[in-house]
Formats: sequence, structure tokens, C-alpha cells
Amino acid sequence: MKIIHIVKIAGTFAENKDVARDVRLKNIMPAVKDGKEIILDFEGVTGATQSFIHALVSDVMRKYGTDCLDLIGFKNCSPIVKEIVITVTEYMQES
Repeated sequence: MKIIHIVKIAGTFAENKDVARDVRLKNIMPAVKDGKEIILDFEGVTGATQSFIHALVSDVMRKYGTDCLDLIGFKNCSPIVKEIVITVTEYMQES
């Protein structure tokens, strides 16, 4: 299992889609491809944009389906971040 501390790469407000894309390409996609669990730890992140979360997981869900969410953990999310994660993942499951 790999843990990614979002605050270390995105700061306390996660909004940079390029940062999210890099995390997705370098960490999330390889882990899911290999069937390994990855934890996205949002401790210290007070907020995030919907586009940041979308850039983190949408392509992974498109490629591997919703079952990939069994391998991707979202930890220590503030209520705001949690709501955005739910919104994005539900939207991707519907599309």
C-alpha cells in the first residue's frame, strides 16, 4: 500500500489540476494497474476544487471502471473535501 500526502504536494487548498494529473499518472494509475491499494491522505487539506478531484480519479475510473475505487482510499478528508470526492465519484459512476 502506498500513501500519498496531498498537503505535501498540493498545499492546504488542493486546486492545481496539473499536480492532480501528475499524482494520477505517477501514482494512482500504476497502483490500480498492478491491483495495489493507494491511500490519498488529505490530512491538513482544508479544501479542494472539484476539478482537482476530477483530475485525480476520473481517468482512472474511465479506464478501470468503478471497481478501481476498491483500491483507492480517501483518508482524513475534511467535510468539504469529502463532499467533493462523493460528488465526483458519483458523477463518474453515472457517466
